[in-house]
Amino acid sequence: MLNYKTFLCSLCIVAALFSCKNQEEQKKTENKRPNIVFMMSDDHAYQAISAYNDKLINTPNIDRLASEGVLFNNASVTNSICAPSRAVILTGKHSHLNGKIDNLSKFDTTNITFPQILQDAGYQTAMFGKLHFGNNPKGFDEFKILPGQGSYYNPRFITKDGDTVIDGYVTDIITDLTINWLEEKRDKEKPFLLMYLHKAPHRAWLPAERHYKEFTKKEFPLPETLFDNYTRIHPEDLEASSPDAASKKYNLAPPKSRKSTAAKTAEMNILTHMILTNDNKLKDTTIQKLGIKERYLGDPTNRMNKEQKAAWDRVYDPINKEFAEKYPEMDDEDLMKWKYQRYMQDYLGTIASVDENVGRVLDYLDDNNLSDNTIVVYTSDQGFYLGEHGWFDKRFMYEESFRTPLLIKWPNKIKAGITEGEMVQNLDFAQTFLDAAGVNAPDEMQGKSLLPLLTGEKQAWDRDAVYYHYYEYPGEHTVKRHYGIATKDYKIIHFYYDVDEWELYDRKNDPQELHNVFYDPDYAEVKEMMMKKLEETRKKYKDSEELDKQFIKVYEDK
Repeated sequence: MLNYKTFLCSLCIVAALFSCKNQEEQKKTENKRPNIVFMMSDDHAYQAISAYNDKLINTPNIDRLASEGVLFNNASVTNSICAPSRAVILTGKHSHLNGKIDNLSKFDTTNITFPQILQDAGYQTAMFGKLHFGNNPKGFDEFKILPGQGSYYNPRFITKDGDTVIDGYVTDIITDLTINWLEEKRDKEKPFLLMYLHKAPHRAWLPAERHYKEFTKKEFPLPETLFDNYTRIHPEDLEASSPDAASKKYNLAPPKSRKSTAAKTAEMNILTHMILTNDNKLKDTTIQKLGIKERYLGDPTNRMNKEQKAAWDRVYDPINKEFAEKYPEMDDEDLMKWKYQRYMQDYLGTIASVDENVGRVLDYLDDNNLSDNTIVVYTSDQGFYLGEHGWFDKRFMYEESFRTPLLIKWPNKIKAGITEGEMVQNLDFAQTFLDAAGVNAPDEMQGKSLLPLLTGEKQAWDRDAVYYHYYEYPGEHTVKRHYGIATKDYKIIHFYYDVDEWELYDRKNDPQELHNVFYDPDYAEVKEMMMKKLEETRKKYKDSEELDKQFIKVYEDK
């Protein structure tokens, strides 16, 4: 019979062996190359994630990434438009080097992408959802991608075996494909890269039935700048705009107006440019009876089957009826507010399904012991305007479209619940993933690995400014060509091509970017410093006035 001391000794030995085994397993997991799950939505504004802002919607599943990892509150894009943003992410190179400057130009398939490199390094790779360009993404063992923008209901997918149509709601379907791949097709002996890419919440916003029934009953707070008049320069600054050192050095002309030409001429105002039928879901017959004339983009519900359309009409027909009754008494302010509410109801309704489905994927990783060695990233291809400055859409270097959500978790590597304020960009993803996988990045990649920020080695991070360049003009929404840089404190923008205008914003004291201080004498030194830094940054990233002219010529020759 064991005495008490012998029993305790045996118990300690068993506990020690168990502890050693656990430590060995943990060390083995930590030394393994991590899996990577890259989640990206299309046009998901950071303002519509409750980890950033809880005034519009609750997103508990996306928020899990913030509570279990790191939330970046100073992440941005290099070119705020769908396909170019994706090209930057895949190549780790700015638009002027990867060649995908706008949604119209073809993607140069001679570019080497990080999925190709990871695949060559032994990763199993898969992509499901919206790529936006190319019918055969390189570097993937399996893919099912939407053609172009894709459809919300009963979408068509491009696969290696040809096109297929899958009945249902697109956000649910993309998630079903993703989880099915993890469950049925994943090689458990290999690390994997899984790109899980949502169409939602891209225009024209069609929520799932379970969400439009809920969100069409909601009312949302109005943005402070909903009725912005785009006046950005104080009259005294115009009068005091005698040439300072920077103006003389760079031969800058004083402004002709207090209004920002680029902001004033952009066609993305909710009142005047949002379409009542396609965007606000009024029927063409409704607006015809009211005598309203506008551009018609077709019926956004045209892919619904009879049952789906009947369910839709039961909710949206009363909205049509109510609008028809109220419209004759509406002034512009009333109409703007009505369109904004309709916009938010549908836009946020599509995000509700994204959040639900992100939760499904996170739950699968947890339930199948994959979470501990998996990097999970949630981001958007750019930011988006949710009524700020009266706008929808993106494209500008102004904050709401320039800034993008970014949340990352990696258990055992990232301390949970961190908020990070360093300047990071979508340019950095490729090198981050390659670094995490222990693979050398090509020299031509221009980003920086985020690992120092993720693993507590912040002293190794030395970036103080990020670069931006937008090209698609003349084009949809008529946002003028511009480039610029942003630091934590300031942002400088140069609009060019058919204008030559400069804007400078104090990011800390004017977060809504309502006051262009480029001509303010009090900011003369800041202006000179930012002009010099912009010049240096352009050279660093191999951009130039010569390339500006080259891309303009390409555009004009189309």
